[in-house]
Amino acid sequence: MLFNSYEFIFAFLPISFFVYFYLNSIRLTTASRAFLVFASLFFYSWWNIVYLPLILVSILFNYSIGTALSENKEHKRVSKKVLLSVGVVANVLLLVYFKYMDFFIENINILTSSNISLLHLALPLAISFFTFQQIAYLVDSYRGETKEYNFLNYTVFVTFFPQLIAGPIVHHKEMMPQFSKLKNNIINYRNIALGIFIFIIGLFKKVVIADTFAIWASSGFENAYDLSLIASWITSLAYTIQLYFDFSGYTDMAIGVGLLFNIKLPFNFNSPYKAVSIQDFWRRWHITLSRFLRDYIYIPLGGNRVGEFKIYSNLMITFIIGGLWHGAGWTFVLWGFLHGLALVVHRVWQKLGFKLNSFIGWFITFNFINITWVVFRAESVAEAWAIIRSMFGLNGLLMPNVLHSWFDSLGFVNIEYGSFVTILKLINGDLSTPLWFLVTLPILFLAQNSKEMLYSFKPSKLTALFFATIFSLSVLKLSGYSEFLYFRF
Repeated sequence: MLFNSYEFIFAFLPISFFVYFYLNSIRLTTASRAFLVFASLFFYSWWNIVYLPLILVSILFNYSIGTALSENKEHKRVSKKVLLSVGVVANVLLLVYFKYMDFFIENINILTSSNISLLHLALPLAISFFTFQQIAYLVDSYRGETKEYNFLNYTVFVTFFPQLIAGPIVHHKEMMPQFSKLKNNIINYRNIALGIFIFIIGLFKKVVIADTFAIWASSGFENAYDLSLIASWITSLAYTIQLYFDFSGYTDMAIGVGLLFNIKLPFNFNSPYKAVSIQDFWRRWHITLSRFLRDYIYIPLGGNRVGEFKIYSNLMITFIIGGLWHGAGWTFVLWGFLHGLALVVHRVWQKLGFKLNSFIGWFITFNFINITWVVFRAESVAEAWAIIRSMFGLNGLLMPNVLHSWFDSLGFVNIEYGSFVTILKLINGDLSTPLWFLVTLPILFLAQNSKEMLYSFKPSKLTALFFATIFSLSVLKLSGYSEFLYFRF
């Protein structure tokens, strides 16, 4: 079931909301949480019920390990460190088996000229997110930062449907205390207003903006080896825009639904394309994943407390793992490597005392992000390289006829010309395509983000009219099936 579907918006969500708060109103809080678990598992099973036992076994296993780690006394037979190791390794192996086995087999076949059959395993929905979330829980339990002795509460923590499928990746200590507050068992009309407000923003981002740019991004990558200079830049920018509005749209909807239940989920984005450095970008993009990578990989490796060379290697390891987390493929490894390398260069630059003008820093950062998203999206390194070559004019130049005389006056030769419509046709675009870019890019770079809009939100008739309009536009676009991009990771 998708957030951007009729059945979720007009059936599942309102029914879940009213049943949950009705049970709370008659003081059946245990029953209300049990219902929330049932609703969340129903939501999860909507795609494929086959993997329901997998998430249930994962929850039971991690709850058992976490409970043991939360006990004050040291275990006589098994130390807490061994318990933690068993828990983390088991979670990682589960993820590796379902997500990476075919990738490993493919590469073993290439290296050894063998012919081992692929497993062709379907990737269980949300396995990357609920695995990382539970690893964080185990580590926090080991550190004595959280504890949970109630299996129902723990199941709510893992399965809470607004954040189950694609995050944000939450900590037990930041979500479960909210369920324990008595005032959160009562309908909060301000939270309802805020939740609907940000849900509509997210819905509009996804179905109106992201899904529109998806047409040009998908067509461009399908024709990766035939793109001209302009078409390749439209393709890359279309995907850069699509990915942000798709994933931040999902997060906004998750936060909005959470607020309906009086649960505040962490924001995952803070205008990432306004970043003036690669470090700044990773403080703004997929914030809860960045937090996980920092707290549970980078810092345990030594973080900044070691020698300079070790810091660089820690950065590289952390971001290569971050790349692999997104998917089993060399494009993801390369994408993680490039971001790790960029952070190393940024650190060296800082150590040398150099500073860039903010605009130049933004320009370099945004273009680096845009180019590396090509690597992230491409089906292969070769496909990514073909598009990047085109972006720098190395696969030939096809320019609009209107620029013919201008380029001739500058002495350029070996340039082909065609109508702008012809250039756009290769990426399934038309004359409306440039208009979409002209409207959307200023939103990315200049407008308030969802977090800022939420904090400044004030209900009024004009606000209600505006959001009724964009909600209506969004609902009209719900006729097709449009999965969120991060469901694939």
